[in-house]
Amino acid sequence: MELKLEGVAHRVGAQDFLYPLDLALRPRTLTVLLGATQAGKTTLMRLMAGLDRPTRGRVHVDGRDVTGVPVRQRDVAMVYQQFINYPSMTVFDNIASPLRLRGTPREEMARRVQAIARRLHIEPFLQRLPEQLSGGQQQRVALARALAKQAPLMLLDEPLVNLDYKLREGLREELGALFSTGDATVVYATTEPGEALLLGGWTAVLDAGELLQYGPTAEVFHRPASLRVARAFSDPPMNLMAAQAANLGVQLASGLQLSVPLPPQAAARLVGQLTLGIRAGALRLQPREGDVALPGRVELAEIAGSYTFVHVDTAVGELVAQLSGVHALALGESVVLYLQPAQAYLFDGDGTLLRAPQEP
Repeated sequence: MELKLEGVAHRVGAQDFLYPLDLALRPRTLTVLLGATQAGKTTLMRLMAGLDRPTRGRVHVDGRDVTGVPVRQRDVAMVYQQFINYPSMTVFDNIASPLRLRGTPREEMARRVQAIARRLHIEPFLQRLPEQLSGGQQQRVALARALAKQAPLMLLDEPLVNLDYKLREGLREELGALFSTGDATVVYATTEPGEALLLGGWTAVLDAGELLQYGPTAEVFHRPASLRVARAFSDPPMNLMAAQAANLGVQLASGLQLSVPLPPQAAARLVGQLTLGIRAGALRLQPREGDVALPGRVELAEIAGSYTFVHVDTAVGELVAQLSGVHALALGESVVLYLQPAQAYLFDGDGTLLRAPQEP
């Protein structure tokens, strides 16, 4: 399916939920809608589905204008945050319900339900009622029913947000594999940058009702077009430092100078206030050749799984380092963070990207 939105916007009363945007989804590809709560993700998905009509703009499916065509007249499958199953029907009948509506022969229906249940690891529960399942298993049933429909457009609005951590991790990997082999155009909304990276595909970054950037997920992550995109697509947040142009690169507020390699077109725009960005994972406790040292004191050290997040008060402000492994660091302890200038991002006074590190 080719889904194209032209100048689409949505307003309710005096409040704008979505500002005019153009977006042409990659057919038969996963697109992640990434943004904070109230960024406009659900509003955009409702317009794609036909649940709402845009205040302005047009929606096209395979070259046909479907603006205003209600969802019941479109071939769309949807999964929400709150899993919705028919409580009086078995798991088998829940998954088979869209196939029955289409008059699918019984043998083919059984074969397809079994195959989908096997892929989502719920085959042993086909004769149970939804209330007899865990939350994660119930969400798998809702996903299985959407997959069984085989709609050319599948919309998933933060479908894993209410599940516990282990269930989310397992389902993310399964969904990524499922979507990569399917024929549907899939749209998946999330607030989590890590989830977008894990799912891959393409990512559309939204903020406060505006579409900021759309492209291959890895490209958007490594080359955020603006400060707003960098903030939205960083977890933990990118470290941002005020800077100005200097003879051999940039100078931070502390007076520290960094020789940041710049392409010729970017060097010509080094005027006024700049912003230097460093991802938390690019800061280290051990120096390498060419590193710049940033001494400071530990304000907080958080151990999360296989990483330690260290908040350090430095002369250029508070920085957060994401360190591999478990590090025992006491509050107030003196530490030195090291960074490679080549790993720095640089944004101009308007927040537009001037340079990004080369992708690893």
